[in-house]
Amino acid sequence: MKAYIEEIGQSIPNGLFINGEWITETSGKIEVVNPATEKVVAIVPSCTSEHAKLALDACEGAAKEWMALTPRERSEVLRSVFDTMQKEKDTIARLITLEEGKTLKESTGEVDYASEFFRWYGEESLRLGGEMRPSPSGKHTIVVTHQPVGTALLITPWNFPAAMITRKIAPAIAAGCGVIVKPPKETPLTSMYLADLMQRCGVPDGLVNVLTTDDAGALTETLVRDPRLRKISFTGSTGVGRLLLGSAAERILNTSMELGGNAPLIVCDDANIDTAIEGAFLAKMRNAGESCIAANRLYVHDSIYDEFCSRLVERFSNLKVGNGLDSDVDVGPIISRKELDKLQAIIAEAVSDGATVETGGTTLHENGFFFAPTVLSNVEPDARILGQEVFGPVAPLVRFRDVESVIQQANDTPYGLAAYVFSRDVGKAMRIAQRLNAGIVGVNRGFVSDPAAPFGGMKESGIGREGAQDGIKEFLETQYIATSW
Repeated sequence: MKAYIEEIGQSIPNGLFINGEWITETSGKIEVVNPATEKVVAIVPSCTSEHAKLALDACEGAAKEWMALTPRERSEVLRSVFDTMQKEKDTIARLITLEEGKTLKESTGEVDYASEFFRWYGEESLRLGGEMRPSPSGKHTIVVTHQPVGTALLITPWNFPAAMITRKIAPAIAAGCGVIVKPPKETPLTSMYLADLMQRCGVPDGLVNVLTTDDAGALTETLVRDPRLRKISFTGSTGVGRLLLGSAAERILNTSMELGGNAPLIVCDDANIDTAIEGAFLAKMRNAGESCIAANRLYVHDSIYDEFCSRLVERFSNLKVGNGLDSDVDVGPIISRKELDKLQAIIAEAVSDGATVETGGTTLHENGFFFAPTVLSNVEPDARILGQEVFGPVAPLVRFRDVESVIQQANDTPYGLAAYVFSRDVGKAMRIAQRLNAGIVGVNRGFVSDPAAPFGGMKESGIGREGAQDGIKEFLETQYIATSW
């Protein structure tokens, strides 16, 4: 079934996608709200445990059909998905902006990034080799091959509706796994559109299934208890990841976890101010700060702190906040009223801890979930705002004088996803980067995501990696065959 969405100007798929069919008749319904207008743009079905079982059935049959194709045939299908996403970029971008809120410019960039995973893993699927070598004794041959891990549950967050799902689907099906996608209830429409697109490009019915739900816990429990599920790949909060790991442990399920972050951004005394301001802006304001790799703690050397603060305030103050569908808007809305209220509470707490609001710090507009880009100065190293992941356009600035102490402060967190370092001395920046407990470090740049690079964190920020060659390995099992020759 397809529903016409006025803001998109066309009909898009709407329903549970199981074994190549759209199912709309369910007792439960989920409203999808445009965060810029607070209007309901679509109503999608909520699945039951029976739908979960049907999706598992579909994966088993489709994976066999898929693996019966040659590697080249499978690669060409993935390449077709990339090409089609590029052709339909404008439609997908508008859909992302409609349900998530980010600006059309950002949404268009997300489609470019998201589609690239299909091109990358279409190519990687042709390079899945094994190994054959003589044993040290010379009496036998050791053969090593790689097999699909099996049916995978892919759970994605709302902040990047296209990129978070393609970063999982592309390597999973390239490896030969059938998948069940559980998109977030806030932004399910992009996943539905992409499922339809993949079907049009030749992905077999049943290989990719999409289940929307208003009870994620019940759906996950049903799937995890079924012996046919062999993999969970999750992107989201550390708290939810911890619960999923506990459930997966009961069946020793293969897991990949890309969890929360609290990224430090260090601006050294010799940093190029122009480069640092631009990098900090990108690292903080991408998607209105609603990113797991957003710079949440900005440590600026005392000798340049005042200039950096003044220029960042000027940059933030000149940003236009509004509906992402409007071409002249720089920053879109926050995803929900709940997240908006949370930001207000965080600012109030920071001020009570001694911080000064240099710009922003308030909600904007009568309708929609808008929050002004905010710069906080005079933030003490032990302020409570530095100990949490702030999902919004809030930049707390902390003075530092000693590199050793700032490295210690940067690492003083249970998280370890991303970090940023700015210095004209690249050698110095690299030495600092290598001492940071982060899976991803940007040196003199604020945008770090790349399909060809491994994405993931240390400590409580996750297990495993997405992207690069690492991403497809997360969906493969290594098999050693001991031969008699």
